[in-house]
Amino acid sequence: MKRRAFITLLGAAAAWPLAARAQQPAMAVIGLLSPSSAEGSLYLTEALRRGLAEVGYVEGNNVLIEYRWADGLYDRLPELAADLVRRRVTVIAACGSSAPGLAAKAATSTIPIVFQTGADPVADGLVVSMNRPGGNVTGVSRMSIAIDPKRLELLHEAVPKATVIGCLINPTSARAEGQIQQLKLSARTLGLTLAIGRASSENDLESAFAAMVKTGATALFVVSDPIYTAFQGQIALWAVRHALPAMFATRAAVTAAGLMSYDSSTTDSWRQVGVYVGRVLKGEKPADLPVLQPTRFELVINLKVAKVLGLTIPEAYLLRADEVIE
Repeated sequence: MKRRAFITLLGAAAAWPLAARAQQPAMAVIGLLSPSSAEGSLYLTEALRRGLAEVGYVEGNNVLIEYRWADGLYDRLPELAADLVRRRVTVIAACGSSAPGLAAKAATSTIPIVFQTGADPVADGLVVSMNRPGGNVTGVSRMSIAIDPKRLELLHEAVPKATVIGCLINPTSARAEGQIQQLKLSARTLGLTLAIGRASSENDLESAFAAMVKTGATALFVVSDPIYTAFQGQIALWAVRHALPAMFATRAAVTAAGLMSYDSSTTDSWRQVGVYVGRVLKGEKPADLPVLQPTRFELVINLKVAKVLGLTIPEAYLLRADEVIE
């Protein structure tokens, strides 16, 4: 073989792997948008990864995840959503409430969006129908806010002598006033009075608890809000410190130091988001995927906390619990 031909062939062989790699499809990128914090959501993002793995996707292997956390600052969500759109992510997982889903929906009508919320996604304008979402949006609704009256009723049954209930709420949430009005209506039906405490960060807890106790609260109702996920353990400890039997929206708060919770599984809803994101990556359209809803709600009671509070939970009440921590 002539030297010139050999060099030409050698150069072509060396360049082939580079050309082949350039022709390979780019790895899909998921944009995760949440109003909460990275530190407070570690177990939730792990659940999302489990869902992705169920349909064959592993972060860093065949899919990448771009994380955007608002750290409790809801007004940051529109810019964070716009940033993910500029990044040209393949799909957006908008988790934690309706707010990130709405921010993502306002930012793009073409990139698929899979949301996770505790509210009614039809009423919030995320989808036109639960069974036929339409457009580029679908997701998972835990319907947590809809069961707030039931949670208040369960707290009242557990501590019937508490007639003034402290209500911890996030004033930065667009849903705050609606939640307060719904709970006040339920409280009146049960013959209870609400003492409102407002906290949008861990630094607000001291003043919020002081306000509720000053108003005469002898029990605590913590509304469902994603920002509370980041410091639910601290909220539970403040409740114990002030001798307030507390009803939470998540089991994780009860295992920390809370008295009780009643809700569907938050971690499972994030896992379901992971599954839906994976299905979208495989080619399914959000418009064809019905919004998932919980089929089961669990009552969890921590008897160790009840003992610390000097509270006796009736045996008949304990028999209704799905889980009793002793």
